[in-house]
Amino acid sequence: MLSINRNNSKEMEDMSEGKNALLVMGCPEVPVQMSMVIYLTHKLKKSGWDVTVAGTDAAVKLLKVADPESYYVQKTVDLDELIGDVVEKKVDFDVCFAFMHSDAGMTYGATFSAISKARLFAVVFGKNAEALGESIDYPAEKIVAKATHNPNPLKNKIDKVVL
Repeated sequence: MLSINRNNSKEMEDMSEGKNALLVMGCPEVPVQMSMVIYLTHKLKKSGWDVTVAGTDAAVKLLKVADPESYYVQKTVDLDELIGDVVEKKVDFDVCFAFMHSDAGMTYGATFSAISKARLFAVVFGKNAEALGESIDYPAEKIVAKATHNPNPLKNKIDKVVL
């Protein structure tokens, strides 16, 4: 069963209250991912969304170090455990932002595309963002920016998303 850890822009202001959002963190190798996960969590929460962040063990540990008092992110969960719970229909989400900079990250996006009813956004970043974005062959709205250290190109594209 899902074990969620509860720790002590204009376009998104139109979002409906009471909706559940999932942010999926892939490999934490590219620095821009962590700042964008924290930023997007904050933005969604301010608009009334209940946000859960899922990731690998390393990604969740980095997130907890970056937000030690859980000011921005209150709910985290192990990604593999969450996938099992979604498959078993114990939990699901209204929207999912799957962060990816590699083929492995794309696999997580494909997985949620197949198992979840969530509106899926593939958030593609890194040195090869354009090529990776073009190779996505599952239903997803793509947010693609060549960003590794500077989060602004990706932030600007995320700010244009209307849910």
